[in-house]
Amino acid sequence: MTATTGELAVRTRGLRKRYGQLDAVAGVDLSIRSGEVFGLLGPNGAGKSTTVEILQGHRARDAGEVEVLGEDPATATRSWRGKVGIVWQDESAPGELTVRETVRHFSRYYPNPRQPDEVIELVGLAEKAGSRIKALSGGQRRRLDVALGVIGGPELLLLDEPTTGFDPGARRQFWSLIRQLAAEGTTILLTTHYLEEAEALADRLAVIAGGRIAAEGTPAHLRESYSGEATVEWTEPDGSPRSERTTTPTRTVAGLMRRYDGEIPGLRISRPTLEDVYLRLTGQESAR
Repeated sequence: MTATTGELAVRTRGLRKRYGQLDAVAGVDLSIRSGEVFGLLGPNGAGKSTTVEILQGHRARDAGEVEVLGEDPATATRSWRGKVGIVWQDESAPGELTVRETVRHFSRYYPNPRQPDEVIELVGLAEKAGSRIKALSGGQRRRLDVALGVIGGPELLLLDEPTTGFDPGARRQFWSLIRQLAAEGTTILLTTHYLEEAEALADRLAVIAGGRIAAEGTPAHLRESYSGEATVEWTEPDGSPRSERTTTPTRTVAGLMRRYDGEIPGLRISRPTLEDVYLRLTGQESAR
């Protein structure tokens, strides 16, 4: 499906940002549909955070077109800013305030905020509403960051590396929260280093490398289009293991079936994972 302009929450064409001699963002084209979860993947320094900062209106671009919720972030109004929530990597809430005090305080910045207690419940902090922020665990503080990102009732939520430092259990709980927000109709742009996270949450992904989009599509599309060879493994009649790397694994298996006249001992077909594809697209394949 090709989204029309009216269906897009985010649209960039030829987006560029330079720092000295470095092209941090070197001609990025993005189209993010309203209501979808979109993952932006890339190594450190690839241009992810700079792109998010430009979309939020926090940083000026050097060239290109940008439209977020129908407006240019560089000249957007205060009412537009109330429609865009953001959760940065670094928490900023003062540690001496309680969760409820903090969420209520931030709600006053918006013309039509959500109910603070409703948001506290949404992010799973109802039992900690009266606790001071400095007493919260890392995962609980990150949930508070999300509460502050959604208190304004945003149409678009920008999440910059939201689960960095989480243990696996806290990360899975956070995923449930993001799915709930998406189910409510919030458009979400997620930057992350965790390929499992991107595959679990994102409707579509873009891989950015060197300030440019290297590939874009659904997780399944990226695996199928950029996966390269599969590995077919089986066991010979003498018990010795065999394997073959091939771009046509079905043909290889068909040949083995003719040889074995039925079941193939130890048959296993392994296809490259999204992580394999990501490392290939970002030039890090040799790091594995």
